[in-house]
Amino acid sequence: MLTILFDGVAYGMLLFILAVGLSVTMGLMNFINLAHGAFAMAGGYLTLVLMQRFEVPFLWCLPLAFVTTALLGAVLERTLYRHMYKKPHLDQVLFSIGLAFMSVASVDYLMGSQQQIMQLPDWLRGRTELWDGALGMGHYRLFIIAVCAALTVGLQYVLAKTRFGSRLRASVDDARVAAGLGIRVNLIFAATFAVGSGLAGLGGALGAEVLGLDPTFPLKFMVYFLIVVAVGGTSSITGPLWAALLLGIADVAGKYYMPKLGSFIVYSLMIAILIWRPQGLFVRKGGR
Repeated sequence: MLTILFDGVAYGMLLFILAVGLSVTMGLMNFINLAHGAFAMAGGYLTLVLMQRFEVPFLWCLPLAFVTTALLGAVLERTLYRHMYKKPHLDQVLFSIGLAFMSVASVDYLMGSQQQIMQLPDWLRGRTELWDGALGMGHYRLFIIAVCAALTVGLQYVLAKTRFGSRLRASVDDARVAAGLGIRVNLIFAATFAVGSGLAGLGGALGAEVLGLDPTFPLKFMVYFLIVVAVGGTSSITGPLWAALLLGIADVAGKYYMPKLGSFIVYSLMIAILIWRPQGLFVRKGGR
C-alpha cells in the first residue's frame, strides 16, 4: 500500500510539472494551448538524442531540455501564438490542436513511430526497501519527487514574491493599464510562455522513462493535462499540484487493484468532482 502511494505521488508530481505550464497559460494568460504536450515530447526526444548519440550525462540533459524548449516556446510565441491571444477560445483550440497533430507527424517522420527506451544512469536504477518491504522506493521516482518539489517551491515563490510575478498578475488583470505604467506586457507574456514550455520540456525529459516516449505523446497525455487544470483550477499553483497528486495516486492505485478498468476510475473521479465543483477543487474565493 505504501509503495503504491509512493509511486502515485511520484507520478502526480511528474504530471504537475508537465501540466503547470498549461495551467499558467490558461489561468494567467487566458490562452488555451492544446499543443502543450508537444513541448514535453520535444524535451523527451532531445534528452534521448543527447544521451544516445552524443553521450551527454543525464543530469546535463535536464537543464538543456528546459532551455531548448523554453527558447522554442519563445520563438513560437512571438511568431505564432501571439496573434491568437485575442481570438475566441474555439479558434485557439483548433489552432493549437493543429500544431499538436503537426508535431506528431513531424516526430513520426524524423524519429520513427516505435516507442523509445531511455537508459538511466546506474545510480538511478536501484530500489530501496523499508519496513520489511512495506515501502519500496525506486531511486528514479525519488529523484523525480525531489526535483519536482524544488521546482514547485521555486515557481510558487517567483509568482507570489517577486517583481516579475506582480507584473505578470498586473498584465493579466488589465494589459492596457499595465502597459501605461511602463510594464512591457508582450515581454512578460513571452517570458511566461517560454518558462511554461521549458517546464513541459523538463517534464518530458524526466517522464520519458516512466511514461514512455513515442510520437503520439502529445495526444496520449493531453487529457491528463486538462484533468489536472480542470480539477485544480487555474487561479493558483497549489491547486493543480494537489489535483495532479490526486490524479497520480488514483491512477496508480486503480491500475494496481483493478487493472481491467484501466483509466475508467480516473475519468469517473474527474466527472464526479467537476459535477460537484465545476470551477475546480482548489479555486480561491474571488479567483478567476
